[in-house]
Amino acid sequence: MFTGLVEEIGILRRITRGRDSARLTIEATKITGDLQLGDSVAVNGVCLTVVTFDLNSFTADVMAETLAKTNLGHLQSGDRVNLERALRLGDRLGGHLVTGHIDGVGRILRREEHDIAILLTIGTVPEVLRYIVKKGSVAVDGTSLTVVEVGEEDFWVSLIPHTAHHTTLGNKKTGDLVNLETDIIGKYVERFLALSNQDRGHGNKSGISLEFLAEHGYL
Repeated sequence: MFTGLVEEIGILRRITRGRDSARLTIEATKITGDLQLGDSVAVNGVCLTVVTFDLNSFTADVMAETLAKTNLGHLQSGDRVNLERALRLGDRLGGHLVTGHIDGVGRILRREEHDIAILLTIGTVPEVLRYIVKKGSVAVDGTSLTVVEVGEEDFWVSLIPHTAHHTTLGNKKTGDLVNLETDIIGKYVERFLALSNQDRGHGNKSGISLEFLAEHGYL
């Protein structure tokens, strides 16, 4: 589990490709101080397992499914990536709950500067967009952001100077691909509602409904 607060920008020093997989060696100094073999590190928001490390870098394996469903498959040597170690019990939750399991990729359609902020418009597929809500949370390349607005085929997020400077998002350009993870709470709510509808279809009146959520202040 992660928070979406990027700790360090790493540099991909080597990518060794297998038939359907890859091994990434990433230069990092801040997060490697207390790494252990088997630790989880979010790389551009993707939860990967540390297989080797030293004080200046770590290595992680990436399977075929991850390469196909995230932007890790497009990385090249020298690219910069967002890094975050797994959340520890007792840590402050400054972002939001992020699992490191990517829902899909988005493409930056527009980049605009508004005073101190950078506004990014990101297009994505309906299967991902359905879970994105105005003023809700979304992880973009592992960075916890608040959704400004949602359109029919895209959504907008705004970067403050700190985020632009301390993550790779500040250097993203129109056309770049980004990993997207939507808020896990919305997925569970949808699942509960689906099960509730099934129950009602079988004559069972128990479960969670829109009326139940509204009555208890969730809508």
